[in-house]
Amino acid sequence: MTGETLRLQGRVILVTGAGRGIGRAACLRLASEGARVICADVDGERAAATATAIGAAAMSVRCDVTDAGSAEAAVAGGIARFGSLYGLMNNAAAPSTDATVVDLPLADWEREIAVSLTGAFLMSKFAVPAIAASGGGSVIHVASQFGRVAVAGSAAYCAAKAGLVNLAKVMALDHAGENIRVNTLSPGAVGTHRLVASQGSLEAAERALAPKHPIGRIGRPEEIAAAAAFLLSEDSSFMTGADLLVDGGYAAW
Repeated sequence: MTGETLRLQGRVILVTGAGRGIGRAACLRLASEGARVICADVDGERAAATATAIGAAAMSVRCDVTDAGSAEAAVAGGIARFGSLYGLMNNAAAPSTDATVVDLPLADWEREIAVSLTGAFLMSKFAVPAIAASGGGSVIHVASQFGRVAVAGSAAYCAAKAGLVNLAKVMALDHAGENIRVNTLSPGAVGTHRLVASQGSLEAAERALAPKHPIGRIGRPEEIAAAAAFLLSEDSSFMTGADLLVDGGYAAW
């Protein structure tokens, strides 16, 4: 992108879960709009591959979002490299176990909550003061349409994503005075490694899940990345505490 489309020119944004899927697509999109990107992932090699694909405008950091020290170090490392922090995209997600509350192992529940919800809390805990010190900015929690509507047998996933939606609202209220906007971005089914893992193949995912979306197909990571760029830019300057559904109409049924 060039000229007027560089709406994130010079802004420093940290993205978790940056190694692949939506996170990688978001890093590439943000950099294309002029951002300097901190690519964070628990898989350091994948984070490095994303940063390498971008070039000098990116750095990588291995970050376990469930560990407070790791989260703090990721923020500090990004500031040491780029000098400030404007945005945070909490995108890290754990493998999900489909089960009711009766059948779901406690360890699987705790893992889902730890990565998706507590991870967003910890990253925000250290990023928000840095964003405030830079004059303000934008935070995104990547939730899901299942933060609004339920699907049977996904107790942990639905609970974690619904928690992110309300966490964003509370943060929006708490930090508006610091010129920080906080929103959630809720995708529908998107063609990523997670969907392939759960459905067996991208083709199988399309067959199974496309009919559940009024638009008639599953989403692409690049479409979610475009929405993230919008929420991180001044084009969404009057949005905070909102949940942006990019779900192909799934929640409209």
